[in-house]
Amino acid sequence: MENHDVRGRPARELSDEELEQQGTSAHETRNWVFLHGSAEQYALHTTRMLELEWEYIRRFPKRTWQSSGGLPSDVKVTAEAWAETLRGVVRQLESLVELPDNTLAPPVGSGPRAAFLQRIADAPGGRVHKLEAHQAAREVGLGRAAVATLYNEEPALLAADMQYRVITGAGRAWLAAEAG
Repeated sequence: MENHDVRGRPARELSDEELEQQGTSAHETRNWVFLHGSAEQYALHTTRMLELEWEYIRRFPKRTWQSSGGLPSDVKVTAEAWAETLRGVVRQLESLVELPDNTLAPPVGSGPRAAFLQRIADAPGGRVHKLEAHQAAREVGLGRAAVATLYNEEPALLAADMQYRVITGAGRAWLAAEAG
């Protein structure tokens, strides 16, 4: 497999139409990759998006703020804004390579199902935001279909409360039985 099979063709090789389409697609998918992608997906997406943006600026400088009369008169202010942007990117990348917090309570029972439910149960009020629940499921290795069964079995072990996921009484009872 060639490198561009994963990362896409180099931006310099794209037609103008392809460059615009891929740039638009990169921006449209950014939120999903940020919230749900792996660290590797996020890094690859960031690299590709920046490559597409710089190629776009190279080809069409007058279509961007850099050459459209939006150039600031104070170059020092602009340089500081770019420096702060870079510091933010560095902070974000550093957070991606930090080791996970191993201070979490060890999972009860056996398997990812118990570990996932324990994470929910240990949260304040036995409830977590849906994005945190999604991340917890990934971290313990519980697939989407397995998570769905927690809501659908009788009695349900997990419930949705708007943006939150809440362990039910039956879920707590199941965990207690698993713990033995």
